[in-house]
Amino acid sequence: MNNRERGKKIRRQIVRDVRHHPTDISKHIANLFSITPQAVNNHIKRLEQEGWLSSTGSGKGKRYFLGDSRKHNSLFPLTNEFTEDGVWRDHFSFVFDGLPENIFDICQYGFTEMVNNVIDHSSGEHIFISAIRDQEKIMIFVIDDGEGIFRKIKRLCELSDERQALFELSKGKLTTDPDNHTGEGIFFTSRVFGQFEIESRGIKFSHDDNFEFDYILESNITDSEVGTAVYMLINRDSERNIQTVFDDFAGPDEFQFNKTVIPVRLAQYGTEKLVSRSQAKRLLARIERFQYVIFDFEGVSAIGQAFADEIFRVYAQNHPGIVLLPDNMVPNVEKMVKRAISSKAVN
Repeated sequence: MNNRERGKKIRRQIVRDVRHHPTDISKHIANLFSITPQAVNNHIKRLEQEGWLSSTGSGKGKRYFLGDSRKHNSLFPLTNEFTEDGVWRDHFSFVFDGLPENIFDICQYGFTEMVNNVIDHSSGEHIFISAIRDQEKIMIFVIDDGEGIFRKIKRLCELSDERQALFELSKGKLTTDPDNHTGEGIFFTSRVFGQFEIESRGIKFSHDDNFEFDYILESNITDSEVGTAVYMLINRDSERNIQTVFDDFAGPDEFQFNKTVIPVRLAQYGTEKLVSRSQAKRLLARIERFQYVIFDFEGVSAIGQAFADEIFRVYAQNHPGIVLLPDNMVPNVEKMVKRAISSKAVN
């Protein structure tokens, strides 16, 4: 190990141990690494300058504390004793202490939901978790070595391919274990964070508030030991509130998750156009679980007559209890949708 790597290791240990050694951190680290207290103090000064540590007092009365910047990561075996609330409480909650309540709540929700998904669904042996807090943002990573979320959903739900599994997941209420899960965790987690990515076996779903669209992309993760990787980011000055996000997907005067927004653009594979009834049926899969379905046509320049007819006439007639609402349509799309709705009215 070269001096640079050794220095990083020493500073990581200081940050990890300072909570338990606020008054003797220099002596503690000096003993661990067989270096002088003066050498440790040089590392401590750097950590204070970078915001990882803070201090009060002077001389023998000096005490060190975690600074506003914090991080922690660890690899855990997925044993029967491993729980999402336990790993949050015992290993990671300190990273989030002192944050505004709305940010703390979002982080705790996303952290525990994604870790619970790994525990219950990954069939893996290990989970790696990392949480980073700097002056501007919070980032959380949850990575497992299981089968892979899209591959498992495709297999158990008998879907055509893994992209279809991802698309169904983006609607919400998709679960491979309906007796124990509602299928809402990933959906709402992707909406409460400013950025959310989930990658698995060559496919990535990306939701970013800074961009107009959600994306399905080819993943850069090729390591066969990685089953699913989740990345979440929230800015520290965000005013987002979990309850507000939940309310956005509840129907009028309802307290349940009965509305979904379907980004129609995600139903397109490559450069294909949305023209066929089979494409529409893929879009319509499982929406009977919702009472209000908003079809977001943002980024869709045109659709075919058969595609529109299958959704807004055929499906609408066969499911009168479901409200289908088109949104963000360009004139070409609006024309086709209005034509399908008019045909329903005439029939």
